[in-house]
Amino acid sequence: MSYNILLVDDDVAQANIIERVIHDKMQYNTKLVENGQDAVDLLTSKDASGIDLVLLDIGLPGIDGLQVLNAVKPIKPNLPIIVRTGYDDIDLAVDAMKAGAVDFVKKVDSPEKLKRSIDGALRRHVLNNEMSLMKQSKGHSISFDGIIGNSTSIKDMVELGKKVATSDIPVLLEGESGTGKELMARAIHACGDRADKPFIAVNCGAIPENLVESILFGHEKGAFTGAVYKTFGKFREADGGTVFLDEVGELPSDIQVKLLRVLQDGEIDPVGSKQSLKVDVRVISATNRTLSEEVKNNTFREDLYYRLSVFPISTPSLRQRRGDLLMLTKHFMKSFALAEGKKIIGISKEAEALLSQYSWPGNIRQLKNAVFRAVVLSEGENLQVNDFPQIVNAVNSGSDEDDFIFDDDNDIANFNNILMNENNEDYRTLSEIERDVIISALEYYKGHMSKVAKKLGIGRSTLYRKLEEFDIPYNKKILNG
Repeated sequence: MSYNILLVDDDVAQANIIERVIHDKMQYNTKLVENGQDAVDLLTSKDASGIDLVLLDIGLPGIDGLQVLNAVKPIKPNLPIIVRTGYDDIDLAVDAMKAGAVDFVKKVDSPEKLKRSIDGALRRHVLNNEMSLMKQSKGHSISFDGIIGNSTSIKDMVELGKKVATSDIPVLLEGESGTGKELMARAIHACGDRADKPFIAVNCGAIPENLVESILFGHEKGAFTGAVYKTFGKFREADGGTVFLDEVGELPSDIQVKLLRVLQDGEIDPVGSKQSLKVDVRVISATNRTLSEEVKNNTFREDLYYRLSVFPISTPSLRQRRGDLLMLTKHFMKSFALAEGKKIIGISKEAEALLSQYSWPGNIRQLKNAVFRAVVLSEGENLQVNDFPQIVNAVNSGSDEDDFIFDDDNDIANFNNILMNENNEDYRTLSEIERDVIISALEYYKGHMSKVAKKLGIGRSTLYRKLEEFDIPYNKKILNG
């Protein structure tokens, strides 16, 4: 397959060398722009759909590479961007990765290093979009078939989804994190009258609070400091199709008011614009919190809740569908083995027994990650117990659901446990400590993500990333009060 790579570099001679490397060694197509503003204009336009990867010089005149990243990533979160720099500065690498770059290379790096970086980024990008591409290519019949499972709870969920798919009624998907709410939303969209129109997914909890309004509803150029270009916003991008608002309970109160107007009147007000704009969208929202309780606590608008939850559907946890565990495991195993080029044909009985013992607090997302690691580690034709080291440790130590329960009467002991190992003989790793601090904060603030992120001094997007990295079940009832 021939990919299209956008080069952003003000040094034309250097860019020409890179173009030859990409053409000769990779047989990919290239397009060159020489400044950050042109890159932003192109990547935020309709022409951006033909670009598969961006190779971005960080030291651009005017709008530099980091500013380009910050402008493009909220609009094109899945577009892989690799940053190049002539400076041997690790801080630039860190800043670029924080801004959304998938990799960081130096201009002095060899063509082979550049090729590995580009091929790796494209490969990950293809894998991440595999399910979406499959739905687009095979149409309606594959949508609900892509939901794996034979349990009663899954069959009931799918049946409800099929009934509501052909209408425009708002749907609220309720369930723990990692239970496949976005997959369900995509299936509903694919089986409706809007299937050939855009499906735009937005993680409300991962957007910086000061950017939520402009990302959802768009903004005019110059509307605020840093608004160097005009954006349409997610609702205009989805015009005629579906907007999926994941973690809708994380929306700030002022944005809840604006969302209510979209649902009532079909109108949005871009930031800095003097006139309202009509949009035709279906809204499917999702939450891992109990919004009815949020309404009682005055943290979520009651009128918006009733507008969003006209047709609620529960997505069952993996604990509620134990019979689907091995079916899901084998499905993921085959997909990852194919992607990694490995000849893995099965899973041992001992490994099956191990996976069945675990409670999977992170649900399908955690299972998928565990199987991916197992496929990478595996050296044979069958996955073995040793290919699941984290699950082995969790089962052997009993650190299942009980690990996430705290005793308020033993605060000092719990604090010591965060610092020391089980026998209080030595200090634990920073990674272990960080994990337990996050869990403790989740319990203390009853699962309120904004408060947890603020008190820990990190952004909500960083908090969500760490929750997934550490497989922390932040939506569990014991963590929500």
